[in-house]
Amino acid sequence: MNGALLVCGVASESPLAMVIAAAERLDVDCLVIDQRQLAHQDIEVGLSRGRLFARWWSGSVSVDLSRHAGAYSRLMPASLLRDPPLDPRGVLHHHYFVDALNAWLEVAPLRVANRMAPGMSNASKPWQEQLIRKAGFATPVSLLSNDPEAVRAFARRHGRVVFKSASGVRSIVTTLDGIHAAQLERVRALPTLFQAFVPGVNYRVHVVGQRVFCTRVASEATDYRYAGHEGVEAEMRADRLPPEIARRCVALAAGMELELAGIDLKRTPGGEYVCFEVNPSPAYTCFDRESAEGVADSLVTHLAGGPNRGSHRKRHPAESPPA
Repeated sequence: MNGALLVCGVASESPLAMVIAAAERLDVDCLVIDQRQLAHQDIEVGLSRGRLFARWWSGSVSVDLSRHAGAYSRLMPASLLRDPPLDPRGVLHHHYFVDALNAWLEVAPLRVANRMAPGMSNASKPWQEQLIRKAGFATPVSLLSNDPEAVRAFARRHGRVVFKSASGVRSIVTTLDGIHAAQLERVRALPTLFQAFVPGVNYRVHVVGQRVFCTRVASEATDYRYAGHEGVEAEMRADRLPPEIARRCVALAAGMELELAGIDLKRTPGGEYVCFEVNPSPAYTCFDRESAEGVADSLVTHLAGGPNRGSHRKRHPAESPPA
């Protein structure tokens, strides 16, 4: 590896904490800009003699951010922090600092996981579905609608139907059963994404550059992330994808210009891999430990400018064959 790593966000949040630990383990120089400490930090971003620059201060310490080879960013609005700034000056300082840092990361000449623009497809599931199909994956039969009658007709045609948010706002995938079907008039106030239920086995795939890490999820829950809400379990373990599916995942992430992506797949009883969505800021640590460790190590190596798929590196147990 030949560069330093910049990490931006809440340092104690598990995805960042795991990358910080991996950087230390791999002996990669790492600067952490912790959002919970911004009151004591400053930043300057601009152009000087045609060159883009960004300088960060904390007390008497000053760092030229442009010296970094890559950045891992999970910056969030102040309102989403557990302990947000409360005084008006603190709120404004946080807002301007994060805006300036995001603006620089968007155009800085380094690898960033991930810039904001590539991740915007997550704000529109129908748009993202087109990108997914372009990469060669099948997607669920879907209906985005605020018309109760159209939804009822869709449900009659496809039998079991689930629904979720059509935007990037987190929602729980839920079956359209008798209780929710009786409340369908409420959909007039908010267009919702309805999908024909796809049976099979869930896979969460994390792509880092050209490396693919796969987690198989065995669960009877409609949305395995909230299996406990349904009184069932979700068993996760590291697995491998067939080489062709792994290559397709790499192509999907690359086509969306994502250095890091969390891809949700399901293998149907007939062996087809159906893709539901692509998360541009995946919380990879909530999946199995093997995959999470592989993602963190690979992310540090990739962003710091090291070999992306070098044959000298022993393949991690959770890693699918390279594309």
